[in-house]
Amino acid sequence: MQILKLAGRRLMSSVPTLLILLAGLFILLQFAPGDTVDALMAQMGGGDPAQAAELRRFYGLEGSAAVRLLDYLWRLVRLDLGFSAIYNKPVATVILERLPATLMLMFSALSFAFFAGMVLGIVSAQRVNGWADTLISLLGLLFYATPSFWLGLMSIVVFSIWLAWLPPGGLYEIGSGATGIWLVLDIARHLVQPTITLALIFLAIYLRIMRASMLEVSTLDFVRTARAKGLTRGEIVRKHVLRNALLPMVTLIGLQAGTMLGGSVVIESVFSLPGIGRLAYESVVQRDLNTLLGIVFVSAIMVILVNFIVDLIYARLDPRIAAGA
Repeated sequence: MQILKLAGRRLMSSVPTLLILLAGLFILLQFAPGDTVDALMAQMGGGDPAQAAELRRFYGLEGSAAVRLLDYLWRLVRLDLGFSAIYNKPVATVILERLPATLMLMFSALSFAFFAGMVLGIVSAQRVNGWADTLISLLGLLFYATPSFWLGLMSIVVFSIWLAWLPPGGLYEIGSGATGIWLVLDIARHLVQPTITLALIFLAIYLRIMRASMLEVSTLDFVRTARAKGLTRGEIVRKHVLRNALLPMVTLIGLQAGTMLGGSVVIESVFSLPGIGRLAYESVVQRDLNTLLGIVFVSAIMVILVNFIVDLIYARLDPRIAAGA
């Protein structure tokens, strides 16, 4: 019951954040040069002012910024994200077509970074100042310092061009006609390079956090008591150290969900993945403001949901959180 109370409070506090985010982005976009109609007219090779005015009236781009903002927020209440002039279909349809690729990329990258970082952090903490600790720390620093776009491009050169082990981009092999398990395997094969490229920088952060947390928890009184009782090092790590050391790691998942969404813009562009990150880039280039606002709205909802789940997991790992709800 306490956990549900905590969850409800977290969700209610997210609503003002979402509104401020959308309103702030809407206002900032008003200072950007050009709009959707300008992009359309450029694609058509020009047009007369009357036609431009008619298009602005059709897409709801006339009137003051305050009126358009209130109209947009009212449409959001009815779950109406508007119409995409560039793709000539509702924004919700455009985003739903691209969302699965981004969700698969984020889930696979976050899972790989979390579990690999946790394992490497544990190994590093158990062999502190040894050769394994030094090697893992060096690799973590290297992963953290390497730009993801450069790492992605080098990965394509090595594994796709030189070795021809993995496809250079896309979500699946076009025209292969694969279905069922073969389609799943094909998608998994295409996601190997983007997943590792996106995950490495987060893996470096996780392993450093896990190492520091393990070393800190290992000095606490209850761990010394467990050693005095004669428990083996493996039992102490599994039963006493690991659960407490995981708390900062779980917190970091919620904090990095938004960062990973931002990173997906670069990764999806490098590997030509049809996700909402690449869609956001295309929307900015083509001044498709309705689609861009819809992407921000969906992305904010995703980050809020991830943080909501993290809060529940955190309360489960540390009962003191739920008790203070």
